[in-house]
Amino acid sequence: MSSPTFDAARWQARLDELRAAYHVPGASLAVLTGGTIHELASGVLHRGTGVEVTTDSVFLAGSMAKVYTATLVMQLVDAGDLDLDAPVVSVLPEFATPDPEATKTITIRQLLSHTGGMTTDFNYDSGRGDDCLAKYVEAARDVALDVPPGTGFSYGGVGYVVLGRIIEVLTGQTWDQALKDRLFAPLGLEHSMTLPEEALRFRVAMGHMGAPGKDPDPAPAWDLMPRGVAPGARVIVSAGDVARFAKMHLDGGLAPDGTRVLSADAVAAMQRRQVDTPDKWTVSADGWGLGWTLHDWTGVFGFGHDGSAVTQHSYLRVIPDAGFAVVLLANGGGFTRLYDDLVRELAAELAGVRMPDAFAPPAILPTVDMTHLVGTYKREGVITTIFQTDDGGARIRYEFVDDMKDLSPPLESDLVPVSQTMDRTVFAASGGPYGEDYIPVVFATLSNGTPCVYVSMRATPKIA
Repeated sequence: MSSPTFDAARWQARLDELRAAYHVPGASLAVLTGGTIHELASGVLHRGTGVEVTTDSVFLAGSMAKVYTATLVMQLVDAGDLDLDAPVVSVLPEFATPDPEATKTITIRQLLSHTGGMTTDFNYDSGRGDDCLAKYVEAARDVALDVPPGTGFSYGGVGYVVLGRIIEVLTGQTWDQALKDRLFAPLGLEHSMTLPEEALRFRVAMGHMGAPGKDPDPAPAWDLMPRGVAPGARVIVSAGDVARFAKMHLDGGLAPDGTRVLSADAVAAMQRRQVDTPDKWTVSADGWGLGWTLHDWTGVFGFGHDGSAVTQHSYLRVIPDAGFAVVLLANGGGFTRLYDDLVRELAAELAGVRMPDAFAPPAILPTVDMTHLVGTYKREGVITTIFQTDDGGARIRYEFVDDMKDLSPPLESDLVPVSQTMDRTVFAASGGPYGEDYIPVVFATLSNGTPCVYVSMRATPKIA
């Protein structure tokens, strides 16, 4: 059965149309179909300079770095240097958390699948030296876990920095150099990098900020992430290079020249479900593998990952049975709406898959019992308060504290009920600082009985 033909002119026109409609300054698109990668670009990298986006332009891809780090970890598993079920301390004796018993039990597999309990919101600046990951891991010893290891899912970037440090210890290279030598070079990824100074050789996207529904202005800073968090939070890439990375995974671990980058067993293991996710809407994933988000689109399996960095956003969606992958990079504006429309249309036409509609409350709102939901929830860096208003409605207050206190003023929003079942209650945060799109707010219970609220896939336990 032949693959559908990719009509570059039609999809270019559609990208241009949707990008302008949603006030996205610039976007880059790569589509893998029929074994060929097609690359398109639209708009400008920086509204202040007017420099146009080209297919070789690079964007900050944020948390998409995690799947690159996970791939390096699996290379070490292939080589027999690492056991997925080994405790982290057996490989990295200096690793620790404030909970001595948890420290002994957290495994490599748990860090890869976000089930080790480690948090995301610890933006410790450990400097620009090659020892930055070692210093970060040392500082993270005092950072509280979100949840006890193995009790549930909580999206955790700190765990990926720990994985990056393990890569350094076992390879004798910095994480940045290991990525270059072990992935970028064999895959021919000439527009992929990790350090800001390396990006200066290319056309680089700037993030943009502004009110929803209007053309945004350039952000005051290009990137806020220190070097030490890069294994979970920074790669700088072109859309085409991300598609080439995805193609290696679709091709069973082979580079274009036939070089084996990853074993077929490791490729399959990364796509194997490790945990269900209570928040099935933030990245449209219902589960997690080893690094990958896992998706079920009306019975069709897919995987991928998203990333954000100062209003730049990245999306990767892969549908193995169709040999299809799509990468969208954008630098501000209504990028979620651009994704919702464009990627859904591409997947439907080129892979025969219907992706879910954008997250939003139903037409008829359900009645939700708030009795056990109101209260205070806390994890490292964040306090979330849920309260009822005088008219019977519900609101959320999301406040950064501790080392995160300067990141943003407290965010507050109405909560619109979406659904309530025996194991999960779902609301949509609307309006105010959350912009023009709805944000899922999910209440669920860990396996140890602790009630939690999930915002952006982070579990925050109830404390009062």
